[in-house]
Amino acid sequence: MAMRVLAIETASEACSIALFDGETLLARDHRVLGRGHAEHLIPMIAELPDKGRADRILVSLGPGSFTGVRVGLAAARALGFAWASPVLGYRTLQLVQLGVDLPEPQPLTVCMNGGHGEWFVQNFAADGTAENSERSLAPDQVRAEGTHGLIVGNRAKECADLFEDERIAIEALPDAGNSLRLAESHLSEDLSPIYGRAPDATPQKAVQTS
Repeated sequence: MAMRVLAIETASEACSIALFDGETLLARDHRVLGRGHAEHLIPMIAELPDKGRADRILVSLGPGSFTGVRVGLAAARALGFAWASPVLGYRTLQLVQLGVDLPEPQPLTVCMNGGHGEWFVQNFAADGTAENSERSLAPDQVRAEGTHGLIVGNRAKECADLFEDERIAIEALPDAGNSLRLAESHLSEDLSPIYGRAPDATPQKAVQTS
């Protein structure tokens, strides 16, 4: 019997889910919300066949929206517990890289919105291997360090415009419908979120009392 897999992707402005039976896509819902993932995600899953029940759950670890990543992880953990199904995490920029259909393999840079004027940036070799870890960089840092000639992501065009020589930009958001392209080596039992930069809020200093 084929394994059913539920994929959850909430790290960007897109709230995206997909249900697979083996290699067959049973259902997919991909909505560009901006905000409001917490209100939409569970109802979206409930509309899937069998309310999305699966033998395995894949969920984005980020980097991306702090709130979006936490919403996806919380939902995946809760469903995994309820269904006694294993939950495995994947890295969002890897999913974006795998979602690009090219006539032939070539190296590329993924560039996604990182907040506060920065971008999440990562380079991939032609065989899909990550050349470095995800980093949150200001545009000036990206221009100084350079990119591959092909840039993919929701900040691809802005990134390509930084350079005088021509870069090819492909606008893209992470899509749970591409999650079966993830290899087992891309999946992790460690569900620690990948933020890519420090949280916005800083802990308050403890008040000393005499």
